[in-house]
Amino acid sequence: MSDILALRPRAEALGQALPPLMASAEHLAATVILGEHGRRRAGMGDEFWQYRPAHEGDTARMIDWRRSARSDAHFVREREWQAAQTVVLWVDASRSMSFTGDRSRESKADRARLVALAVAVLLLRAGERVGLSGEAAPPRSGRQQILRLADALADEAAADYGRPETTGLVAHGRMVFLSDFLGDMAGIEAAMARAAERGVRGALLQVLDPAEEAFPFDGRTIFESMGGSIRHETLRAGDLRARYLERLAQRKDHLATLARASGWHYHCHHTGQAALPALLWLYRALERVG
Repeated sequence: MSDILALRPRAEALGQALPPLMASAEHLAATVILGEHGRRRAGMGDEFWQYRPAHEGDTARMIDWRRSARSDAHFVREREWQAAQTVVLWVDASRSMSFTGDRSRESKADRARLVALAVAVLLLRAGERVGLSGEAAPPRSGRQQILRLADALADEAAADYGRPETTGLVAHGRMVFLSDFLGDMAGIEAAMARAAERGVRGALLQVLDPAEEAFPFDGRTIFESMGGSIRHETLRAGDLRARYLERLAQRKDHLATLARASGWHYHCHHTGQAALPALLWLYRALERVG
């Protein structure tokens, strides 16, 4: 538990390197909730945005007579659209995410949790509602939600490989999957299909260890899943490299194609890199969704 809570200051420090993220809003009519920030578009809210010339159909009540008195035209006072977007995160907690190819390098799970918390800091700072899929930390706003998310991220799954959880999706909201995506693709496809049915869009962030990307194995090698359910021994691991890299490339292409078809964005991040590039990518990806 202490290790997970220790991620919070690191996540907040990472989040401070970026301006607050405002998740794109699409089809908000079904899930509009008044938030704490503006959308820079006309709509509901209390904050003044701009004056615009009155159009045919505008009622007399909409006219700002004080501003209009300073010119020969009538003007309408517009307010900003203030609607909080709901963003749900799924962070893979399966055994495979605990892998690291070097003891001096953090595991895939630690990196995924760090980036997830940093994204949550940005979203919550912007007034969004953020939560985790499932029932452990439903979407809420406010800084206290960071503690709830950190506590929920302490849970680990017994399965070798993760299967995206879509419980708690909000229609026309946003979602982020953070995983190595090395398990059964059928589970990922099913989750994406459920999200599409509810008009949910978002991002897939694949987190891999450099060893999984380069396959630096040769000679006699025993490959075993982190949970021990899969085991393979070979005397010539080097002979598997070409086939492994081909299958990994095919999986990445499948994920990218699946994301494009669903209006999502896909990116692969390595734990050998700094965490900031992954956060920057998520910032831009969620900004483009819509």
